[in-house]
Amino acid sequence: MSTFDQIFDLALRKFNSLEALESLMPTVLDAAQLKAKSNAFYLSAMTRRIFQAGMTHSVINSKWAHFEKVFWGFDPNKLVLIDDAFMERAMQDKGLIRHWGKLQTIPINALEMKDITAEGVDFGQLLAEWDQDITQLWTYIAKRFKRMGGQSTPAFLRMVGKDTFVLTDDVVHMLMRLNVIDSKPTSKADILKVSRFFNELKDTSGKPLSYISKLMALSLN
Repeated sequence: MSTFDQIFDLALRKFNSLEALESLMPTVLDAAQLKAKSNAFYLSAMTRRIFQAGMTHSVINSKWAHFEKVFWGFDPNKLVLIDDAFMERAMQDKGLIRHWGKLQTIPINALEMKDITAEGVDFGQLLAEWDQDITQLWTYIAKRFKRMGGQSTPAFLRMVGKDTFVLTDDVVHMLMRLNVIDSKPTSKADILKVSRFFNELKDTSGKPLSYISKLMALSLN
C-alpha cells in the first residue's frame, strides 16, 4: 500500500462515507480562475488572514462586510490614498477590529500590490503562473507584504484557492509519524524536505497539495 493510500485510509475511517470526507476538501482554482480574481479580492483575503492570525476566525468573518464597506472594497488604487485622519477614524469604529498594527497593513499592502501590478502582472496572474516550488511563493509573499510571515501566507493561499499545503500542527504531527521530519520544520532545508514529500505524493496520487494536506490533518486519531 502506498503512503498516500495509508493516509487516505486513516482519514476515511473517521467518516461515514467517502462523500463526507470529500466535502471537507479545500477548493483549488485553476489558472484561469486565479487570473479572473481582482487585486481587491486578493487584498481583502490577505487582510482577513492578517486579522484572523491569533484571533477567533468567526469573529473576524462576522465583521468582514463592514471592513469591505469602510475600506472601499479593498481596491488598492483607493487604499493607497488613506491618510492619518482616515486611520484615526478607523480606530474609533466599533464595527472594525481596532488593532492598530494590523490596520496599518492595509495601505502598506495595497501599495505593494500596486507595485506588483506596475511590474507587469496582476496578483492573480502571479499566483497562476508561479512555476517554482510552492514554498518559494510563501517566501516571496512574506518578504513583499507586511505581516504575512509564518503560516499566514500558506493559509492565505488556501483561502484564495491557490494549491498549497499548510503546516498545521496536525499535519506536522503526521509528517513526524511518517518519519519525514523529526520536529516542526523551521529551517529552509526541512521545509524543502517536506515540500519534496508533498510533491511526491501529488505525483503518485494525482491529487492537489491542498487535498493531501487536508487529508493528512484528518488522518490523525
